[in-house]
Parts: sequence; C-alpha cells; structure tokens
Amino acid sequence: MPVVYVENVNAYEGIEITLRGWVYNKRSSGKLQFILLRDGTGIIQCVAFKGNFSPEQFETLDKVTQESSIEITGKARKDARSPGGYELDVAGFRILQQTENYPITPKEHGTAFLMENRHLWLRSSRQHAILKIRHEVMKACRDYFDDQGFTLVDTPIFTPNACEGTTTLFETEYFDQKAYLTQSGQLYNEATAAAFGKVYCFGPTFRAEKSKTRRHLMEFWMVEPEVAYASLEDTMQLAEGLICFILDRVLTRRRAQLEVLERDISVLERISPPFPRLSYDEAVKRMQAAGSEIQWGGDFGGGDETLISEQFTSPVMVHRYPSEVKAFYMQPDPERPEVALCVDVLAPEGYGEIIGGGQRIHDYDLLMKRLKEHGLSIEPFQWYLDLRKFGTAPHAGFGMGIERVIAWICKLTHLREAIAFPRTLYRIYP
Repeated sequence: MPVVYVENVNAYEGIEITLRGWVYNKRSSGKLQFILLRDGTGIIQCVAFKGNFSPEQFETLDKVTQESSIEITGKARKDARSPGGYELDVAGFRILQQTENYPITPKEHGTAFLMENRHLWLRSSRQHAILKIRHEVMKACRDYFDDQGFTLVDTPIFTPNACEGTTTLFETEYFDQKAYLTQSGQLYNEATAAAFGKVYCFGPTFRAEKSKTRRHLMEFWMVEPEVAYASLEDTMQLAEGLICFILDRVLTRRRAQLEVLERDISVLERISPPFPRLSYDEAVKRMQAAGSEIQWGGDFGGGDETLISEQFTSPVMVHRYPSEVKAFYMQPDPERPEVALCVDVLAPEGYGEIIGGGQRIHDYDLLMKRLKEHGLSIEPFQWYLDLRKFGTAPHAGFGMGIERVIAWICKLTHLREAIAFPRTLYRIYP
C-alpha cells in the first residue's frame, strides 16, 4: 500500500493509500467522524463511518486529540467542498501518539502567548502559509541572480569591523580579540565582485538596534548583489527586476497560500515596471505637503517612509539622499557632492524600505577621508582599502531584507511572523 503525501492524493483517486500526519482538527456527527489531517504538504478531510469499525475502534478514534500523530489508510475520492478537492474514506488507522493538553486550541490567543509557543504556532495554517511564501521568495532570489550569471559567494558571519556604524553591533569574543556579528556582507561582496564581476551573498545579518517597531528584528536575512562597473541606474534596474520576478513567482506558485492569508491578490498583480523614481528632494517636498516636519538633510524614519509609500500603488525608488545621512562608503554624486548615488526602494501600502543600495566609493583617497570623518579605525579596513589600490573601478549593489518583503507581500502587521523563530528586543526564546 503506497504511503502518500496529501499534496499528491489526486494521483491516487480510488486507490487505497496511507497518509501520515497530525490531527489538525476534528468533529463528530453521530455515525461519522471528520478528521482534518495535516502532513506539512496540505490538509485533507478523512471521513470515518461507524459501521466500518468495531465499537472500541470507533471510540478510540473519537477520542483522538488535536495534534496527535496518526497514520490513516483509506481510499481518496473527489469532493469539491473539501480542502484540496479530495476526501479520504477511512478504512483503518494507527495512533502513534495521543497528545494531551495541546496549548494552542482553536480559539483566539494573545500574541505574547503565541510567541512563547512559537515552536507550536508554526503548525497553524496561517503561519504555514507565510513560511511557504518565505521559501518561495528565497528561492526566487536565487533563481533571479543565478539566471543572470551571478555567482553566490558566502560572506563571513564573524567580522572584525562594522559595515554601517558601530552602535548597532553585537560584539563577541573571538579567542584573543573582539569580533562582531555581521551587519551586512557588502564589504566582502565588493572584494568578490572584483574577482567574479557579478556576485551575491545570502544569509543572516544582525543589528543590535534597541527598537520595538514592527519593522525591526535583531536577526534577519538579506540578499545582497554587487556588480563591478555598475552605476546607480544599473542598480535600480536590477532591484526593480528582482521585485517583479519575486512577485510573479509567488503569484504563480503560492496563490493558495495568499488566499489562506486573505491577501488582496489584485493589488500585487497590478505591480509592473517601471517603478516611480523620486529624488530625495522631491520626496521631502511630498512629505512636507502631507504634514511632515522633516527638513532637507534629515534621514527618513518609518513614519516618513509610510507617508511616501502610501502615495503609490507600486514600490517607489527614492534616490540621492544627502551624503551625511548615508554610510561612509557611498559614492557622492559628481554633479552634487552633497548627495550620494544611493537608492532606497519603499514598498507600497505603508510598508516602507525593503531595499537599500547604490554606488560605492572607488577612489582610495576619498574612501580614506570618509573613514576618518566617520571616526572609524583604519586598521580593520586595510583589506577594504586595498580594493581601491589594486584595480579599482566603479561598482554598485544593494541589500534586500527578506522579512520586510515577505511582510509586504503577505500584508503582515509585524516582521515577527515572517521568520520561523524571530529575535526581537525582548525575545530570544524559543
């Protein structure tokens, strides 16, 4: 008798099969019992008729509890009313473990309780759908860059220096010296781009930001491409293409999960290139007109980004921020040195920044000057300065936060649902 996953039941209609999984929910109706079985690939309703079992067997099945692990045999038949379009007529079963007092019952629970039981909350249909979409987003990122000839080069988690500033670093001991958990793989990407031309890294990054907003996690994932001889405009086009590729992939392969989340799919379907492009100057004027007190020269906060992104139905690209509010490595605009050749991509519907990037300084003397202006020690950056001594050339890239993209696509209220085990300011358990 074949052992089958729920997602493949349609290929075994009328054939006796075995399913293995967990009881998602159940109900009884006199002579019938209806068990919703989940196995990670889907959910199917299994129908047990009293006349097919001994009284003891039927009673045992009647007492099976939520999240008990179970093996069920029977024949699959079409039923348009059921999840996945099929039901299983139960011919036999074997309970592997009867669960007692499962904490997450089919009722409303508070967020703190659910986060404390995150290891179990992942089994719910909503969390399952979000993480399936996460998987698709991450695979789409890899496919997009791989298909364009990029080389994936892994960058270190332990680093001797900061990428964006020293105040948000997680410090750790590294034998007889200090090391930090990476904020970004970008600096190392710049080295590998000089070797391979087009590269990307993809992994976890860490920011010790004492922030409790819905847009921040202490540990999150970024995909970061870097391209030799690329300009700001090249980077903007690459970012635009990536977002469109991801949306198309999710809409094609994960529509069922979007429906579980009750996401308005039409909003995502309407997004197409080219995205609106706003200079920082224009963005400030728009925010001031909307009631913001921001002045030219200030960096955007979450509320500012929301003001801008709510004015568009697609992602919007804000470029050429003041150099003073951007990282030390950002290339000044040769026509306006007070602004940098950089871009932030803001997601619509108030979700704010999902991508940040731009051109990097490729001149040795200017980079040395910027390091000193930012009060950074030269020694840890000596290898980085070497890149400007041996074959320097213009280059550019960006970083895209995976959780922020997922939050936007799924229309989540907080990033904590966009990753299996979120790390927030006050939570490192489970």
